[in-house]
Amino acid sequence: MITFDYSKALKFIDEKRFFTIQDIVNDCHEMLHNGTGPGSEFLGWVSQPSDYNLDEIAKIKTASDRIKSQSEAFVVIGIGGSYLGAKAAIGMLNSHFYNELPNAKRNSPKIYFSGFNISPTYLKELLDVIDDKDISINVISKSGTTLETILAFSVLKEHIEGKYGRDGAKKRIYVTTDKEKGPLKALADAQGYETFAIPDDIAGRYSVLTPVGLLPMAVSGIDIEKVLEGAKDAGTALASQNISENPSYQYGAIRNILYENGKFIEIMVNYEPRLFYFGEWYKQLFGESEGKDGKGIFPVTMNFTTDLHSMGQYIQEGRKHIFETILNVLKPKAEMSIGNSCVSDLAPLEGIHRPFYLY
Repeated sequence: MITFDYSKALKFIDEKRFFTIQDIVNDCHEMLHNGTGPGSEFLGWVSQPSDYNLDEIAKIKTASDRIKSQSEAFVVIGIGGSYLGAKAAIGMLNSHFYNELPNAKRNSPKIYFSGFNISPTYLKELLDVIDDKDISINVISKSGTTLETILAFSVLKEHIEGKYGRDGAKKRIYVTTDKEKGPLKALADAQGYETFAIPDDIAGRYSVLTPVGLLPMAVSGIDIEKVLEGAKDAGTALASQNISENPSYQYGAIRNILYENGKFIEIMVNYEPRLFYFGEWYKQLFGESEGKDGKGIFPVTMNFTTDLHSMGQYIQEGRKHIFETILNVLKPKAEMSIGNSCVSDLAPLEGIHRPFYLY
């Protein structure tokens, strides 16, 4: 379970203010859990892990098994919330070199992403990579009109139809969109593509625990039932409105107080390359949710220690309008120890024999 340590922030805030913010937390808790505030029609994500349709999970798993059995490559087509959550999860929970692993170790298709830019060069180079592979694609757009997604889908649909014919393409094209309306839904019904529904009450950036994220995750070999179980456990653990018991409200309170004190930029820091796209997803979640009415903290991500060698100077001695939140992995997936013999000619590195950890 995630824990939140704000001890380093206390010297920048009045701790009394931290606890007087409980009244605001109470109002937010009421709006969030009882749907009494603006945007309440899009709060389906709050109960999604607990209310998930078991038939939908079975359908996703059946489709993912079919994709894995007939495909060497799987292309996820989407932008923003239609791909970032899935890409973040696949990056975090699989090998950093997932696509480069031999088939025997991967046991799933190579996974590529498209439809998140308008670069013809990117799309052409993707076609070059997948040209000699058996492929399946999953196009994701709730509205069915997202420009970047539809452009890429049109090209990849033509590629698949040219390779397998229209009838063969039907078995390799999967559509995730609105359950009833939109041009993508209409096309899928007309062509006979298998479809998955994005719930009406869940906005795109929060849709990772719907088919938007779960189908790509399942294809990559992630156990989606365990993902949902973990999300359900987190929902239970974060259900209290008491700020002293709920780390999510503690985080929100600290951010709010720092914002009041002139800290307008938050840097989300991680030390693991696997978390790169989690940072990209974080930027959308916070930027799109908070950037309204001339207000909001500007979300930035940095990947240490890489970015420390380019941005460390500014962070330490630049304008004091930023604060850092560090996402720290306490139980890494692997660890590696480097002994003194490895660095015998590098005297300044004495002590590097201490174990360092690989997530």
